[in-house]
Amino acid sequence: MAKDDSKIRVLIVDDIAETRENIRKLLQFEPDIDVVAMARTGREGIQLSKEYKPNVVLMDINMPDMDGIQATEVIVKEVPIAQIIIVSVNSDTDYLRRAMLAGARDFLSKPPSADELINTIRRLGEMSRQREQMIAAAPPTTAAGGARRPGQEGRIITVYSPKGGVGCTTIATNLAVALHSDDSKVLVVDANLQFGDIGVFFNLKGKHSLVSLIARAEEMEDDFTQSVLIAHSSGVKVIVGPPTPEDAELVTPSALKKVLENLREGFAYVIVDTSSVLREVEIALFDISDRIILVASPDIPSLANVKKFFDLAVKLEYPPDKTILIMNKVDKRGGISPASVEETLKHPIKGQILIDEKTVLTAINSGVPFITGPKNLPPVQGILDLAQKLKEEFAPKEPAPAAEDKSKKPPTKMGLFQRK
Repeated sequence: MAKDDSKIRVLIVDDIAETRENIRKLLQFEPDIDVVAMARTGREGIQLSKEYKPNVVLMDINMPDMDGIQATEVIVKEVPIAQIIIVSVNSDTDYLRRAMLAGARDFLSKPPSADELINTIRRLGEMSRQREQMIAAAPPTTAAGGARRPGQEGRIITVYSPKGGVGCTTIATNLAVALHSDDSKVLVVDANLQFGDIGVFFNLKGKHSLVSLIARAEEMEDDFTQSVLIAHSSGVKVIVGPPTPEDAELVTPSALKKVLENLREGFAYVIVDTSSVLREVEIALFDISDRIILVASPDIPSLANVKKFFDLAVKLEYPPDKTILIMNKVDKRGGISPASVEETLKHPIKGQILIDEKTVLTAINSGVPFITGPKNLPPVQGILDLAQKLKEEFAPKEPAPAAEDKSKKPPTKMGLFQRK
């Protein structure tokens, strides 16, 4: 069936015929929206998505054969341009989180108002067209999808703070340089999707950005991936964030997870910088991370927000050692002490970085991480200590001694250290 590219193609997936028909009637008089098909089940929705390539899919959650969240996960893989809107009577937080992690772009309570539904369709329809253009403009990939390096899966370390301005980007850039060596390659990914500064902190610009890889999340061909990476003089590789704030909408949680899973295969460490907001994208990053470096500064607002994050980590069932609490801008002359912070938060501080505004500002404005300068600068030792702790945590552990096989006859002579 020929498709009208001037209109936003919409697929409705709902097991109730009356609901499907009501939504269709609601949209039929919109000149820029075309309901191309309607599905009764999740599986039928997947099939029709492959056939009609809709820009927007209106997806119910509770359906008999396959729920809308499972169907969403399949559709975003099979039809990358499709933007999924979950439309459901169930607005439970767990459903919302699962839907967004599966790749849904928005959630509307059933029944949605006409204005809310139409405005959301138009907004996501525009995003779908942008993605369609990105995919068309990206170089072709090979059927193999790209070279993998088995056995070299790296560690993903996300640097995050629930309060802005505490120094996450400074820590991410300098930690990356401190961890890098000939034997331990490091990649820095700017996942501060609207206003990322990784490129500024490294004084780097690139033709491509994280968005370029998001468009190829299902088929990350090695040559194209290499063209997105920017080399810094320290040896660290960098992926800058989206070029404009509106491009952040193109980065879905599921696609970002796939991109990072692919990238970690070629590096010992993948350092991810984030913004201070907390959305499904950030939660997806936390889920996939081996460690979360939680950055706090010695002030009441920062510490209050850090406490909220620890509460969230418990709800998300993260193991205690997943989150590493770091105190930045520590002033030994006074202020809130690290010891009192530990007592208040009931969490140990794993690293302290001393305040030195002159050194930090000079490094930022010159685009040269301070870790590359003199080692006697106040914040340098804190970064080096943090890097060393991470190396020790991720170092290969000695295998446990094999259990004694009691079926074997013991030797007649006992060695000096052999137990009876």
